[in-house]
Amino acid sequence: TKAGVMVVNAPTSNVISAAELTVGHILGLARNISAADASMKGGQWKRSAFSGVELFEKTIGIIGLGRIGGLVAERLKAFGTEIIAYDPFITSARAAALGAELVELDELVKRSDFITIHMPRTPETLGMINAESFKKMKKTAYVVNVARGGLIDEADLDAALRSGEIAGAAIDVYVKEPAKNVPFVELPNVVATPHLGASTFEAQEKAGISVAKSVRLALEGDLVPDAVNVAGGAIDKDVRPGVPLAEKVGRILTAIGGDEALTRVEVKIAGEIATKDVTSLKLSALKGVFTDVVSDKVSYVNAPVLAEQRGVEVELVTTTDTEYFRNETVLTGALANGEVVSVAGTVTGPKLIEKLTNVNGYDIEIPITDHMLVLEYEDRPGVIAAIGTLLGTASINIAGMQVSRNDKNAEALCVLALDSALSAEVLESIKRVVNASCAAVINLAD
Repeated sequence: TKAGVMVVNAPTSNVISAAELTVGHILGLARNISAADASMKGGQWKRSAFSGVELFEKTIGIIGLGRIGGLVAERLKAFGTEIIAYDPFITSARAAALGAELVELDELVKRSDFITIHMPRTPETLGMINAESFKKMKKTAYVVNVARGGLIDEADLDAALRSGEIAGAAIDVYVKEPAKNVPFVELPNVVATPHLGASTFEAQEKAGISVAKSVRLALEGDLVPDAVNVAGGAIDKDVRPGVPLAEKVGRILTAIGGDEALTRVEVKIAGEIATKDVTSLKLSALKGVFTDVVSDKVSYVNAPVLAEQRGVEVELVTTTDTEYFRNETVLTGALANGEVVSVAGTVTGPKLIEKLTNVNGYDIEIPITDHMLVLEYEDRPGVIAAIGTLLGTASINIAGMQVSRNDKNAEALCVLALDSALSAEVLESIKRVVNASCAAVINLAD
């Protein structure tokens, strides 16, 4: 990036291939195709041994209703199935458009005949299908994973398959790849493939064409939609410092919104740069909004598509008026529960320091760091001391802190910059002790 070398990828090239592989695996499980084929190749003729089930009127549970999950829903709907889905970042309207009913994960696990998972691999989603999940499933249920290795706990899956807690599984991805000595692969009720999600002629061709187009755009000095970094794009020199800032503000907005799906995002660019082409800032903000909630790499080209798929209305607003700063990027998000969250940031000084300038209407000014904590609570004596004590007990150092309030003895906002990541357990303790109405951990380290 520092050398101006643009790095590009092709994030959307394999989505159809991955969706079709998922459907193929579901059909294969339903009709025992792999086992029957192996039997025939062994010289046997055992029709009765491979009696299967129809997909018609079965319940398909899709965990993650993004691009690939949405394509799977559309295709399986044609089989006359009932589609239910769990995705905290998808609106009910978007799910309905795909013919899916949004439910909680626990309900999905209990109701589904086939469960397929299409989530990003994060600390929160790692092992999200585990021993407790299998206990709640029907004994006739099947699970499919072509997304990321480790979303289904491999040891728990092996135990569930051997004990008969579930009927079978189709797995294309593994915790360690190339996969070796994975116990459940040997089981007759398992279809195992070596990470074939993108292994089609069409997906590889699309990837090649996409990269070639990106190279051409870069050589012509245009904005490259699939750029992993941004230094090489044709972005105005005054706008460029705001590109990484906008992405971080977007990620912070999502973190503060919590598990509630966004229905609308306003990207407001204020100040001198508002007279420039700031499309890149809107795209960067959207990239940040979806970075931590989808499984695939989010880029400039697919961020607007992700917004459309999730039924998120996006508006870009520009104004040359600013109250305190030369330029400011302000993101306002409407949540599905009717609440509104907002985050603003700016880039200041010759060192281009990125700062948070406002959160949910509270004016602040604190540098953006990899690890941050945002708390909103009723202002009263002793809260700051309690926060410091809990963080100290957890061996987490405070690098910076600012408290803001709109009225005396009313609600207050505290933003802390931390030297290390904050665990969910520590966050819950802090939230409980200070009785926070909003508690959000921000992790920008990756």
